[in-house]
Order: sequence, then structure tokens, then C-alpha cells
Amino acid sequence: MIRFDDRVAIVTGAGAGLGRSHALGLAARGAQVVVNDLGDAQSVVAEIEAAGGAAMAHSADVSDADQVADMIAQAMDRWGRIDILINNAGILRDKTFAKMTLDDFRKIVDVHLMGSANCCHAVWPVMRAQGYGRIVLTSSGSGLYGNFGQSNYGAAKAAMVGLMNVLHLEGARDNIRVNTLAPTAATQMTENLLPEAALALLQPETITPGVLYLVSEDGPSRTILSAGAGTFAQTRIFETQGYMLEGDITPEAVAKNWHAITDATGQEELQDAFAQTRKYALRAAKAKGGTLDW
Repeated sequence: MIRFDDRVAIVTGAGAGLGRSHALGLAARGAQVVVNDLGDAQSVVAEIEAAGGAAMAHSADVSDADQVADMIAQAMDRWGRIDILINNAGILRDKTFAKMTLDDFRKIVDVHLMGSANCCHAVWPVMRAQGYGRIVLTSSGSGLYGNFGQSNYGAAKAAMVGLMNVLHLEGARDNIRVNTLAPTAATQMTENLLPEAALALLQPETITPGVLYLVSEDGPSRTILSAGAGTFAQTRIFETQGYMLEGDITPEAVAKNWHAITDATGQEELQDAFAQTRKYALRAAKAKGGTLDW
């Protein structure tokens, strides 16, 4: 059984919806939980304590690094460690790109991207010193696939994947595992966007079990877990084998060979940016009859 006894977890945006579900799920399996929310975090703390668990509330605005630092300091003062961070806090300011102000674009990026970065940056030295950490970033289908009227939200949510990829690489030696959740859930953020019948099926409680696995001791790293209504799937990014243009490297040559460039046969996952660079450089060297010591 997956348990979190003696583990300390922070869940941002945990006053309602997905965050509340994650916080309750962690507490039910033994974790001590910091319930972060600008709204009613205390009611979730009360639920956890009524069930015999341990929790504390903190109202940090995740886009404010100083407030986040205070939250981490209070958690350390109370429990002396932080094992799990679930970045869940978020807001919406939907409009088409033509009608959106850059202030609204910037605010979404500040909350979702900078908010996640602030929290990760604050817990990073704690987790490194412990030699243990589990982090979840929250993306969205809007970030992975796009959604009309959500250019700000989609851009910020797509950024979660890039942040995960780098933190996974940098955290590996210190046993810090970093994953991304891409949920579809009935929450305050989606209640006006989805039909009633769908909302009834897409309850947060159907998603939290996947998150609990991601932050467990034996959970994976660098995984995009998509989830909704009890279905869990892995989203992966592939690169085609591609086609090397020899001699005639022009836009016309790209157009002429577009089918070969986009052919999915043999496509693969690349483990870091240099894997892509090596792929291209080695192929070019081979085409010229040479080799690279790489």
C-alpha cells in the first residue's frame, strides 16, 4: 500500500477542487500537509484534523516569492522537512488573443509558471539536503493541445513540461523526482466551461489517485500523466527520424521533402536537448564520410 507516513507535503491552491482532493488524499495516507490557498485553506485543515491527520494552513500568493519563502519556513519550523510539493494553484482569465490585454497574459504566467517556479525554487535546497523530493507540476490539455480563448493559460501550462524536463535532469542525483499532471476535472475553474453531465463524471477524486502515485517513493520521474474521470494516460513527446538535406538546403528542398521530414516511422523520445544536437551532428558527419567523437 502506498503510504506517506512521516512525509511532509505542500499542496498549493488546496482550498477547493483538485488541490483540496490532493491534500485530503495525502493526509488520509499519513502525510502532514501544508494547505496553501488564498481563500479558505483553514476549512480543509479542519477536515484533515477531524479525520485524525495533521495539517497547517498558509495563504501565500504563489506568484510572490517572499510569501512562498515564508510558507516554506513555517513548514520547516513545524515539521523539519518537506518531501512533497504539488503545484496546483491557478486562475483563469480567458479571452481570445486579439481581445486579451498583456496584463491578463502576464498575470496567468505569473501565477501558473512563476508560481510553480517560486515554490520549486524554495523547496529545492531542502529536498537536495534531504536527498529526497517528489514534485508535481500541473499542466492542462490547453497547454498540451491548445484551447480556443486560452493563449495565456495554454502558454503557461505548456511551460510546465519544459520546467519538468530540466528539473528532472538536475534533481536526479539527489533523488528528486519531478512529474507533470494534465488533469481534466470539474472545478471552480471549469464549471462554466463544461456541460453538467460531464462535470458529474469529472470529479477531482477521480484524478488524485494518479497524483498520489506520482509523489510516492517508487513513483516515476519525467512523466506527463493525463487524467480525468478515472482514466489515466501518459502523454509523450516524440521526434521523427527526419530527413537530411544534402547540398540543396533551401526552403524549396524542405517543401519537396516534407513527407519524409514528418514521417512518423521510427520516431523516438529524446532524453535531453543534446540528444537532438548529437543526432543531427552525427548524421551530417556520416553523410560527409567522417565521424564525430561524441
